[in-house]
Amino acid sequence: MNTYNVLATHAGVDEAGRGCLVGSVFAAAVILPAQYDLPYLTDSKKLSEKKRDTLAAQIKTQAVAWAIASASPEEILQYNILHAAMLAMRRAIHALGRQPEKVWVDGNRIPPDLGVDAEAVVQGDSKIAAISAASILAKTARDAEMYALAARYPQYGFDKHKGYGTKAHLAALEQYGVLPEHRADFSPIKILLAQGRLFD
Repeated sequence: MNTYNVLATHAGVDEAGRGCLVGSVFAAAVILPAQYDLPYLTDSKKLSEKKRDTLAAQIKTQAVAWAIASASPEEILQYNILHAAMLAMRRAIHALGRQPEKVWVDGNRIPPDLGVDAEAVVQGDSKIAAISAASILAKTARDAEMYALAARYPQYGFDKHKGYGTKAHLAALEQYGVLPEHRADFSPIKILLAQGRLFD
């Protein structure tokens, strides 16, 4: 999978949840050792939930360092989703137990003010093991938030659609209204808020 050498001084960074209608956007940073045993490690979107959960536990055990961070719906509204995702990634990088010599960031943008050499890698979650690992930690943390929301608001089905704008999610919004955890500047949330359609 990897077209980049695995270096125990380099961190991979990725985010999860940018396209969702509800909840925080999450990011993770991971430094892997030069040698590791993580079968099937790849982009989190290519893995089943069960496989992601298994790998997440293995990554946390084997990584030289790892960290997970987020930006809240309020911060998404304040900064917009792109800048909030950058904020979450920067928080994850700065929360690592050791300072990486270089950071590989999935995508085509680098978060500002990292204080470390960084390189954006398009489709990096399929090219660089450390980014793949970060994508898995970010995704499983994001899913955990959705399961917590599902426990509080079972009628919305967050455990099934994970906050994305599916037909079931949109139908629940129409029936029950907008939650405080929904992203106020995302359509159709913005439209429903203008109509005063709040959860009661």
